[in-house]
Amino acid sequence: MIVTLNYRTGYVAIIGRPNVGKSTLLNHLVGQNVSITSKKAQTTRYRINGILTDEQSQFIFVDTPGFQTRYMNRLNSVMNRAVTQSMHDVDVVVFMIEAICFDERDARVMKLLPIDKPVILVINKVDRLADKSRLLPFLEELSKEFSFATMIPISAERETQLPELIRAIRPYLPKSQPLFSEDEVTDRSERFIAAELVREKLFRLMWDEIPYSASVAIDQFTTESGLRRIHASIIVDRANQKAMIIGKNGKELKAVATQARRDMEKFFGGKVYLKVWVKVKRGWVNDLRILKTLGYE
Repeated sequence: MIVTLNYRTGYVAIIGRPNVGKSTLLNHLVGQNVSITSKKAQTTRYRINGILTDEQSQFIFVDTPGFQTRYMNRLNSVMNRAVTQSMHDVDVVVFMIEAICFDERDARVMKLLPIDKPVILVINKVDRLADKSRLLPFLEELSKEFSFATMIPISAERETQLPELIRAIRPYLPKSQPLFSEDEVTDRSERFIAAELVREKLFRLMWDEIPYSASVAIDQFTTESGLRRIHASIIVDRANQKAMIIGKNGKELKAVATQARRDMEKFFGGKVYLKVWVKVKRGWVNDLRILKTLGYE
């Protein structure tokens, strides 16, 4: 890759309420699943950078947790702080909402938008909108609420209008040399990715409050002749949650570990030996010491 004097590099925060498709957008922009996804809200808990590099620019997309307005504990307070901090640390903000679906949660996030940097409104899931004629009046109303740099309807899942989004962001990036090599897609470590892939399977395979009451710690991560040996612990709040995750004869835990291992092998490009335990640590979502060990603080 030839880097010219006009090359642009910058940080772009993707923000919005829970479950609008922020992580799906990040993954499709960079071409790899660097941020976990599920149909459940509040899957993303960490600030995760996804990197897209082309001949003209390097975009460092910052995926943030969904801004939580309902259920507050120490963990959710930490995640909300990550959202607000991200908006001030970046060059461009992408504010993401759903088509024809703007409620008090979106309005709460809108009030946090910075006025000293470009904010691009992205309207996701337009492919699910049966009557497209409703979109223009919807956009006109939103334009009265905030001075957006531009507004772009997309479908993150189907990758509709994503090239247009890239073109809209590019002029706002500062002229700068790339910060990462062109083959990097995230700045997160393999240990972090491994923990997130296990946690993703909890969101996809477990029910009710289980995924929200659990986190994942990597106890051991070694590489020997291309084989990654990973020991992971699922942290839960109560003993009955541990029993549900393990399941009868260990069936549920085995499903979580098997699917996580397969995704790790795909992401890392090599064989993985994965062992997963479940541990009870009561009140961990409000324990600052535990939150720090899990990387939330």
